[in-house]
Amino acid sequence: MSGEARSPRTTRQWVVLAIAAVVLAALCLVAGRWQWNRAQARDAEIELVNANWSAPVVPVEEILPGPGAVVPGSEVWQRVELTGEYVPEATVLLRNRPVQRTAGFHVLVPFEAQLPDGQELVMVIDRGFVPIGSDASAPDAVPAPPSGTVTVVASLRADEPPSDRGAPDGQVQAISTAQVLAAAPDGDAWAQGRTVGAYGALRSEDPAPAAGLISLPEPNTDPGSHLSYAFQWAIFAIGAIGGYVLLWRRERGALRGENVSAGDLLLASGDAGDGAGVRARRSPRDRRPTAEDEEDALIEAQLSR
Repeated sequence: MSGEARSPRTTRQWVVLAIAAVVLAALCLVAGRWQWNRAQARDAEIELVNANWSAPVVPVEEILPGPGAVVPGSEVWQRVELTGEYVPEATVLLRNRPVQRTAGFHVLVPFEAQLPDGQELVMVIDRGFVPIGSDASAPDAVPAPPSGTVTVVASLRADEPPSDRGAPDGQVQAISTAQVLAAAPDGDAWAQGRTVGAYGALRSEDPAPAAGLISLPEPNTDPGSHLSYAFQWAIFAIGAIGGYVLLWRRERGALRGENVSAGDLLLASGDAGDGAGVRARRSPRDRRPTAEDEEDALIEAQLSR
């Protein structure tokens, strides 16, 4: 360490440091606010799952009364019952969506449901999961759905945004009804005018298929770390401002010939509300003499005569 004393910072330097501290604190608060919003959104998702996952099964027409209907946000994960037939020749595979860290494919099969009023609607059903095959580009086998009239219970899910990523024939990168139907070997012309803005995550089939798929897992209700991250960013914002204040106090004390210890720096943030702390950190020459000091001074004066 050089023995030459560093010259004190100029007013301009202090202004630049203050601006930097304020900008840093603002950025930390923005990041904290973003994490806070993510935590709130995640809490809303978990509340929706808890409300609808185990709710009583309702007929699909109570939520999707006919073709063109879109599942309301409040009804996502609600169990519905559909009666009709699968269209196995229009089966499509969803890729790049592991289940329990296992690579594989979701099996998406359109379902023609008959409504009590005579209408028909087509809904894509995610029937379950199959592991990757020997060459990883497709499964070795895809179990067929039950044939004939089937009663399906599925949890309603909102259509995912269409994906702009390419996929092999018969496969998709997102569960978007339009993309899934278009990816089938015969296209989607047969379903025109009968689709809905939702898909179903299979819960049960009656009759049961001859060969089943790996069941879809329950939705994840882990809130994640967003809330703790939000508080961490808030602490960082406080630290940016506090660091500037402590740096200013340290240089100010050095110019007055005071030694500012690490304890002083740690306690500096409590100056505003702790008068005792201020008095404890004053230099000895600023301390008001006590009665004992005055008595000692009087004795020394008498002895020196």
